[in-house]
Amino acid sequence: MHRHTLTLCAALVCGCSLAPDYQRPSAPVVEQFPQGPAYQGNALEHRPVQDWRQVFHDPVLRQLIDNALANNRDLRTAALNVEAYRAQYRIQRADLFPKVTADAQGKRQYLPRGMTGTDQGMISSTYAATLGVSAYELDLFGRVRSLSDQALLTYLASDQARRSTQLSLVASVASGYLTWRADQELLTLALDTLAADERSLRLTSNQRRAGTVSALDQIQARTSVDSTRAAVARYKRRVAEDLNQLTLLVGAPVADDLAVLALADEQIAEMPAGLPSDLLQRRPDIIQAEYRLRAANANIGAARAAFFPSINLTANAGSSSRELDGLFGAGSGSWLFQPQISLPIFTAGALRASLDYAQLQKDIQVAEYEKAIQNAFQEVADGLAARATYQRQLQAQRELVAASQRYYTLAENRYRTGLDSSLVFLDAQRSLFSAQQGLISDRLAQLVAEVNLYAALGGGWQDAELASTQR
Repeated sequence: MHRHTLTLCAALVCGCSLAPDYQRPSAPVVEQFPQGPAYQGNALEHRPVQDWRQVFHDPVLRQLIDNALANNRDLRTAALNVEAYRAQYRIQRADLFPKVTADAQGKRQYLPRGMTGTDQGMISSTYAATLGVSAYELDLFGRVRSLSDQALLTYLASDQARRSTQLSLVASVASGYLTWRADQELLTLALDTLAADERSLRLTSNQRRAGTVSALDQIQARTSVDSTRAAVARYKRRVAEDLNQLTLLVGAPVADDLAVLALADEQIAEMPAGLPSDLLQRRPDIIQAEYRLRAANANIGAARAAFFPSINLTANAGSSSRELDGLFGAGSGSWLFQPQISLPIFTAGALRASLDYAQLQKDIQVAEYEKAIQNAFQEVADGLAARATYQRQLQAQRELVAASQRYYTLAENRYRTGLDSSLVFLDAQRSLFSAQQGLISDRLAQLVAEVNLYAALGGGWQDAELASTQR
C-alpha cells in the first residue's frame, strides 16, 4: 500500500499528458514514381551524393554558392527566426520548473501623534528578507508540458524552414548562374551572327551596285542585320539583368569578368531519385509540415488540460525584525505556504471552443502535410520526366544544328557563285541562327531541370540524414 501511494504521488508530481497519441498520416501517393516513355532510365543506378558540392562541379558556381550561404539576407533572416523560436521555447520550458526568488525589503515610517494616540509622534521600522517560490503550477494534467512540447516542435519546424530556404537559395543561385552563362553564349552567338549578316549585307550592296541583284535582295539583307542587332541588344540587357539578379542572391558584388565556361552536362551531377517514401526524410518542407502537425497535436493536450483544475503553490521562508541588526537573530524567522486551486465551472463554452479550434488546427496541418507530400511527388516526377526527355531533345537539336550548318554552308557557296538568290542564303542564315539559339536554350532548360530535381529531392543525403537525426 505504501509503495502504491508513493507511485501515485510521483505521478501527480510529474503530471500526465492529455495530448492524443501521434500517428503519422499515410502518404497520399503511390509507392513508385511514374513509369513510361517519358521516364526512361533508372535514376537509382547513380551513386548518391552527400551535399551540394558533389552536385555542382563548376568551381565558379561553387564559390558563388558559398558566398550566397554566407551573405544572403533571406537566409540570414531565416536563421535569426530559428533563434527567435528557440528563445520562445526556452521561455515556455521554464514554466516547467519553480521560479525561486529572494526578496529583501525595509520600511521606516513616521506616524504623527494624532495617529499614535499619544502626545508624541512615533517612528516605526520593519525589515524582512524572504526566499521562496511564487505561483508555481503543479502540472498534473500536462498543460504546461504540452505547451512546452508545442514550442519545441515549432522551433524545430522553423529550423526546417531555414533548411528549405537554404536549399532554395542553392538552387536559385545555380539556376541564375546557368541562365547568366546561357545568355552570355546567346549574346556571343548574336554578335557572331551580326558580323556574318553585315558581311552578307556588304556583299549584297556591292552586287547591287554592280547590277547583279535587285533592290529587294539588298533590303532583305538589311532586314536580317537589323533583326540580329535587336537580338544583340536584347541579350545584352538580359546578361545585365542576370548579373543583377545573381548579385542579389549572392548578397555581395559579383564580378562580370568571371571565367567563362560553356554549358555542359558535366557541370551538374545527376541525383538518385529513390522512392517516394524517401522524400519524407529528405524534403525540409515535408519535415517542417510534420513538425507543425505534431505541434498542433500537442496543443490539443493543452486545450484538454484546461478543463481540469489547476493548482498553484506559493511558499517562502525568511526573517523579519523591527531592527536591521536583529533581522537574522533568534526568534525572527517566518514562513508562508499558500496553495491555490482553480476549477473552471462556467466559461460560456470558451474551453470547448478552444478544444474544437485546436482539433481543427490539427486537421488543417494534416491536410498541409499531405499536400506537401503530393507537391514533392509531382515535382520529382516532373524532374525525372525532364531528365529523360531533355536528353532526347538535345540530341535532336544537335542534329538540327548540324543540318542547318550544312544548309548554310551550301547556300552560301551557291549564293556567292550566283547559282541561288539571296533569299535562299538569308533563309539558311536565319535557320542556323534559330537552331543554335534553340540548342543553347534547350541546354539551359536541361541543366535548370536537373537543378530543380536536386531541390525537389531535398538536397544531398548528408543534410537529410542530419535532419532525420534531429527528429
